[in-house]
Amino acid sequence: MTFPKIPLAQSIIEICAQKGIRNIVISPGSRNAPLTIGFASQSRFKCYSIADERCAAFFAVGMAQQLHEPVAVVCTSGSALLNYYPAFAEAFYSQIPLIVISADRPYDKIDIGDGQTIRQRDVFANHSLFNANLMENASADNDHLISLAIDTAMEHKGPVHINAPFEEPLYETVPELMVNPKITKLNIEKPNFQISDAVVEIWNNAKKKLVLVGSNEPNIFDAAVSEGLASDPSVILMTETTSNLHHPTFINNIDTIITPFTGEDFEAFQPDLLVTFGGMIVSKRIKAFLRKYKPKHHWHIDPLRAYDTFGALTMHFEISVNDFFASLFPLAETTVSGYTDIGQSVKSLRKKRHDEYLSKIPFSDFKVFDKLITALPKDSQLQISNSSAIRYAQLIDIDPSIEVFCNRGTSGIDGSTSTAVGAAVGSEKQTTLITGDIGFLYDSNGLWNNYIPKNFKIVLVNNGGGGIFRILPGHQETPVFNTYFETEHQLTAVHLAKMFGFDYFTAHDESSLGKGIAAVFASNDKPAILEVFTPTYVNDSVLLQYFRELT
Repeated sequence: MTFPKIPLAQSIIEICAQKGIRNIVISPGSRNAPLTIGFASQSRFKCYSIADERCAAFFAVGMAQQLHEPVAVVCTSGSALLNYYPAFAEAFYSQIPLIVISADRPYDKIDIGDGQTIRQRDVFANHSLFNANLMENASADNDHLISLAIDTAMEHKGPVHINAPFEEPLYETVPELMVNPKITKLNIEKPNFQISDAVVEIWNNAKKKLVLVGSNEPNIFDAAVSEGLASDPSVILMTETTSNLHHPTFINNIDTIITPFTGEDFEAFQPDLLVTFGGMIVSKRIKAFLRKYKPKHHWHIDPLRAYDTFGALTMHFEISVNDFFASLFPLAETTVSGYTDIGQSVKSLRKKRHDEYLSKIPFSDFKVFDKLITALPKDSQLQISNSSAIRYAQLIDIDPSIEVFCNRGTSGIDGSTSTAVGAAVGSEKQTTLITGDIGFLYDSNGLWNNYIPKNFKIVLVNNGGGGIFRILPGHQETPVFNTYFETEHQLTAVHLAKMFGFDYFTAHDESSLGKGIAAVFASNDKPAILEVFTPTYVNDSVLLQYFRELT
């Protein structure tokens, strides 16, 4: 093995190895040379070189999302580090373990006019679970900070920052390890959970229990939890597409269900008890409903965090969903209620109206998403970009075998492609990214790496601009709107596909869409893009009319 000569770099690398960090995403640079040499020359690590720091960090987020373990990203000093911030924030809000290791100038070189220096210490303070500001020489204090940072990312599922100052020379190596770092461990006290009589009483007395499930990893819920909730006549369980939770009785098209409600319908639907678990909620309509028609009690179940999304949070249970309901169900009583029947009745009506409407609409974004999602290969992975894409996906049934992910921590479009590529590498499943044109173009450097699997697919819905702004209130057909909100353009992916070595297919109508879907999923010699061109001035009216025809 080859080791960097700088002892601090040796300590970082050795502690990472002993803590089980295996995947290292390196953004090429000079100040991080000691780390790059150490990580890349040892078989204990799998290293990836991605030049664009923003893409590199989102790539790492995608990998960590799939591997359920920390992935490290390593960069040089200066503004390179700041480009990690969008992914860092996403990892914070999506509870994804990410370890940022930044090389720095020696601290006495900061703010004296030296090149490529910024104030790197605590630069992620607002979103970092732990900041390890190391000193220049290897020491027990440094070892302790490095250990704590890595353990925090693992145990608390989020991003941490390790900042390491290195003095030149940077490229010298030695054949043997010169340090013996002292590895420490973060002590976590697991609380003993015991369900209280008061909690059981609230559950048993609530005749209308709404269970709302946000984003989750696939296959984490016990079947007993799903069946127990599905069989309770006082429970309506609503899931988002990213929940990866399925049952024939669950309602998985939230906006389809509640958008046509009258005030009387909302009052009938208003829960006595709201129970939430999982990550961020996409549906703006369910948020608006629960903020106006607040439940008497709101419980959130999550071992780490709870957000008072609806201004009604009364209890946070710091425990897994499986353990919570395993404790509750033996004490729960069957509540006489027609609440479930209300949900199933509305679901049945909406399904009928949905199918009728989809059968008659013209070629449009909505038609495309319906055809795409129902054509996805079983047992594959779907990554969805933000903005319009995830909202259309929320309206369409998806096969339960398909795992669904979206960067909903911060809901940005900035790293959807890079995350999807990293996820494809991490999962090794066939992965499809469905994205809009603005998100795709914004993160086109996400394709600039050598690790994209041959069975990675991108379906790019190109409607000539930011179609989401045509759906939102305030849309007016003016030069200001078209230029500064919608971002009108005439760009396509054809040259990017050629440059990055993708097969490229197009569709312009329903007939060519069917052929394009078949072609893109049959193309496995190299990754492929299907670009679907939809009519800019039709999409918004088709979607808005959909909600009018659901009653």
